[in-house]
Amino acid sequence: MKLGTMLAAGVLAAAIALPVPGFAADKPVVGLVMKSLANEFFKNMLEGAKAHEAKRGDYVLKAVGMQSETDVETQINAVESFITQKVDAIVIAPADSRALVAPLKRAIAAGITVVNFDVALDEKAKKEAGVTLAFVGPDNREGAGLSAQVLAKKLGEGGKVVIIEGNPGADNAAQRKLGFMDVVKAGKLDLIDSRTAHWETEEANTVFANMLTAHPDIQGVMAANDSMALGVIKAIDAAGKTGKIQVVSFDNIPAVQPLLRDKKLLATIDQFGQQMAANAIDKALGVLATKKPLEGWVKTDIKLVTADDVK
Repeated sequence: MKLGTMLAAGVLAAAIALPVPGFAADKPVVGLVMKSLANEFFKNMLEGAKAHEAKRGDYVLKAVGMQSETDVETQINAVESFITQKVDAIVIAPADSRALVAPLKRAIAAGITVVNFDVALDEKAKKEAGVTLAFVGPDNREGAGLSAQVLAKKLGEGGKVVIIEGNPGADNAAQRKLGFMDVVKAGKLDLIDSRTAHWETEEANTVFANMLTAHPDIQGVMAANDSMALGVIKAIDAAGKTGKIQVVSFDNIPAVQPLLRDKKLLATIDQFGQQMAANAIDKALGVLATKKPLEGWVKTDIKLVTADDVK
């Protein structure tokens, strides 16, 4: 392990080991493990979780986020720390659908209730580890397809498009790419490039700028999240192609509302991120109360958002 990583892990462990104000011994403790708090989607999720804790008042929340979307080790360290602290439940949106299976198996073996939300754990990895866990989250493939259909309708058959993918290790990234590919095939679009930007705005800006240099005839972009769409649109503006390249994405974070209004973004998908962690925490507390495990896929809502939905 690199020194910087060791220091970061140490700071994280120290931070989540601090006493929680208002802690009551009779209240269950829920450890919330999110992805990058540099992403507005997860900042909103954290706000929603804190509001939920205050509203319910019957549990203690300990929340942890990553520094970047690829900082999987911080999530693993967070799970291990929560096991050591003997929290009652861990609610997690894994950054990597395979890497988090082993530490979560250890949490389950320690008697901790685990709820997987937002990003599904890999089914093969779970089976190999002998882990059975439900998934609480949206249909990412369907949502990406809804967003991409708006682009296909705008461009028509033969439209030249590219895909900006999410983190290759995350199931939601894979599902969103599948949803985009469904529409590429059904809409007879011309997919000329597809690359990952690991959910990150600046990386997407660089990746798409390079795509545009290689393929100056790009007409449309399918970005797997809004954070990457922000980087893409910045590159489009810098290239003087505003209005000439259409963009669709996924998440409906506040930062894209003006872009929808100005038609710089054709469509996105609202998966109600501010409510998502709160909903998963409710499910965890329900398991603690009833001793009945969640099963299968607990599907959560999605909604197509276009300029018509923005005031």
